[in-house]
Amino acid sequence: MKGNSLIKNVKTLGELKKSKYKVLSVKEEIRKNLLEKLEKGEKIFPEMWGYEETVIPQLINALVAGHDIILLGERGQGKSRIIRSLVNLLDEYVPAISDCEINDNPFNPICARCKRIVQEMGDDTPIYWVPRDERFGEKLATPDTTVADLIGDIDPIKVARGKFLSDPEVIHYGLIPRTNRGIFAINELPDLPERVQVALFNIMEERDIQIRGYKIRLPLDLLVVATANPEDYTARGKIVTPLKDRFNSMIKTHYPRSRDIEIKISEQESLMRKVQDGIKIEVPAFISSIVSEFTMQGRRSEEISQHSGVSVRMTISNYDIALASAYKRAYILKEKYAVPRISDLTYIVYTSIGKVELETMMEKSEYDVLERLFKKAVKTVFDEFYKVHEFESLIALFREDFRFEVSDMKPSAEYKAVFEKIPDLYELSQRIGNRKEPEFLASYLEFFLEGLFIYNRISKEVISGKYQFSSSPYVRSI
Repeated sequence: MKGNSLIKNVKTLGELKKSKYKVLSVKEEIRKNLLEKLEKGEKIFPEMWGYEETVIPQLINALVAGHDIILLGERGQGKSRIIRSLVNLLDEYVPAISDCEINDNPFNPICARCKRIVQEMGDDTPIYWVPRDERFGEKLATPDTTVADLIGDIDPIKVARGKFLSDPEVIHYGLIPRTNRGIFAINELPDLPERVQVALFNIMEERDIQIRGYKIRLPLDLLVVATANPEDYTARGKIVTPLKDRFNSMIKTHYPRSRDIEIKISEQESLMRKVQDGIKIEVPAFISSIVSEFTMQGRRSEEISQHSGVSVRMTISNYDIALASAYKRAYILKEKYAVPRISDLTYIVYTSIGKVELETMMEKSEYDVLERLFKKAVKTVFDEFYKVHEFESLIALFREDFRFEVSDMKPSAEYKAVFEKIPDLYELSQRIGNRKEPEFLASYLEFFLEGLFIYNRISKEVISGKYQFSSSPYVRSI
């Protein structure tokens, strides 16, 4: 009998017994549902990109084995998303004794209150069906986390209401017991104080906890998943050895290994992509590539600390900033499309400040480092499409004392005049989009100009927040 049909009918322990419902442990439940999904060919983690051949196979094996798991990785690698998605592997509903703080199994209660109720009421014990979303608990480990937070403490209100201190029902359970029969996640595990780590080890391994003199046997039914930075996890003194040994599977996450994967993640997580009010947001592939390449340049830079990492969240944030700038322009100027340009991307240098950590010996400012990485990103993408000599006609135009000003608020129609002067640009633009609308032509032209500036074929000057391109005094004939 399926859980969904039981929910409507089964309201007591007696009815649950008659239904022949079998209560599985949480790890058995996850294993069963996981294998069923795999048998049907369903994607287990549909929103996780880049882990199909690395992290996900390891994770699946660990879950089938019934292991408690620790995910090791730098910030912004999707560890929390993985953990939260595990909830989808739980049954939609499971039965528990009504009003129980720890979701007690009706057939085998472990808390004093539920044991008393079952003894007093027998088959009339009321049953509550717990939805899967209520079977997940999460805690960010901090140095001020206490044993009471995770395990429990004496509840003074229960004492005030007449309960004796000798009565085990005066205990107020912490986060872990309250996640009984579910998944409990601890983020940044090494940040837990040692005494809390010992308490966590005891509850995971020995099932014995002690609260203000109460030694209670609590055989909690849990899948425990933790996250940690690899450097903190392996550093001496950061985590007690018995607790480290308790996690059966250690899985190392990683940043996207290709630009395409990082772009997919950005598009999936983008808030601006969800904006719908008449202005169509269009993002040329080369713009997305620059945003992603900027982050990847940071991950390769010796000037940026790689111990703390360069988060995918930086890419997502920068992607949205570029789209927001384009959207603002389209809204104010009443343009049909919001198409990001290089002048929109210049904002990502500023918004990235604070998202990376420089190496301690660096004397340069964060802005200078990021600006240089941005230019490298533009050059890398430019080189994938063009050679500088292909723009000889455009460079020649600037030699004739031609000047062109760009900004994030310049109307797109004004860029079209350059294409009309140099029709060759239409042909060159086919490699990066081949759209003829003014909004796209503006984006293409700014990309051409920035590439030529980086190669010192034209000059660029900042005037009142706008960028003016002109002939470079150092330009050579190509």
